[in-house]
Amino acid sequence: MLKIKLSSHVWPTRGEFCLSRGGRTEVTTLQMEISDGTHTGKSEAVPYARYGENITSVMEQITPLIAALESGLTRNELLTCLPAGAARNLCDLALWDLEAKTKGQPVWQLADLPKPQPHITAYTLSLASPEKMAIAARQASAYPLLKLKLGTNDDKDRLKAIKQARPDAHLIVDANEGWSIKALHDLAPFMHEYGVVLCEQPLPVTEDSELKGLRFPFRLCADESIHTSSDIPGLCDRYQVINIKLDKTGGLTEALETIKIARHHNLEIMVGCMLASSLALAPAALIASLADWIDLDGPLLLAQDYEPRLDYEGAQLLPPSPQLWG
Repeated sequence: MLKIKLSSHVWPTRGEFCLSRGGRTEVTTLQMEISDGTHTGKSEAVPYARYGENITSVMEQITPLIAALESGLTRNELLTCLPAGAARNLCDLALWDLEAKTKGQPVWQLADLPKPQPHITAYTLSLASPEKMAIAARQASAYPLLKLKLGTNDDKDRLKAIKQARPDAHLIVDANEGWSIKALHDLAPFMHEYGVVLCEQPLPVTEDSELKGLRFPFRLCADESIHTSSDIPGLCDRYQVINIKLDKTGGLTEALETIKIARHHNLEIMVGCMLASSLALAPAALIASLADWIDLDGPLLLAQDYEPRLDYEGAQLLPPSPQLWG
C-alpha cells in the first residue's frame, strides 16, 4: 500500500513579476510525495487562477482519489479520473518519479525519450516601463533569447527600448491575451523590425478565429489556447507553434501525446513553464529535446528554490539530476 503526502509551498519572486493580467511577488505551489516505504516519488504543480484553479480546488480534486492512488491507480487511469490541469499533473509526475526510483531506471528511458542534454532557454522579462525592461534586458546579457511580457497599449516603446539595449538578442513576445487583432496588425511591422521571432497568444482565447489564415514574418504560438492533444485540430489554421506546459496538459503522459499529435499536424513545439521551483520544471526539462523552443526559466525568476535544484550555466539548462526528479 502506497502512502501519499500533500503540502503547499510559497516561493517569493525576484521582485514583482508582472504580465498583462497583473503582478505577483510570490507563487504558491502544491507538492506531492508518493511512498512505498522504500522509495518516494515527488512532484510539484502550480494551481493557476487563469484556469479557475487554486490550492483548495486542486486539493479537492485529489482528495477523493487518494485511496485509489494508494491502491495503485495508474497514470493511464488518471487520464479519465481527472481533467487536464494542476491536480492531474501533480499525480502523474509523482507516479513517474516513483516508478523511476522503484525500477532504478530514469524517466527518460521509461518514456523512450532521448537522453537529456543541455539546452538554451529563453529568459523572461517581466512587464514594466520601457526603461525598466531595457535595464532588465541589459542585465540578462547572458541570454541570447529574451521573452518579453507585453500586452498593453504602449508595447511599441518597450520593443524599441529593449532592442536598443540588446541589439544582439532574438525576441519572443508574450501578450498573454492582451491585444486585439488591430493591435497585432499595428505592431507586426515593428516586431519584425526589432527582431521578434515568435509571438505568444496575442489575442484572447475567445478571439482565436481572427487569426485564421494569417501569416506574419514571425511565428504565432498558442499558449492559453492549447491544453491537450484534443485542442490541436482547431488551432492548425491559426498558429504555427504550441506551448506545452505540464500544468496545462495534466502531466507528462498527456504532454507526450500532445507532442505526437502536434508533430502530425506539422506544428512546432515550445516547452514552457509556470512560475515554479526546480521540482516542477525537471520533468519538462526531459522533453526539451523534443522541442523547437524552450522557455524553462521559472526557477531563475524566484528568490528561493527547491533543493536539489536545476543547474544553469548562463543560458544553458542542464539535465536534471536523478536526486531532483526522474
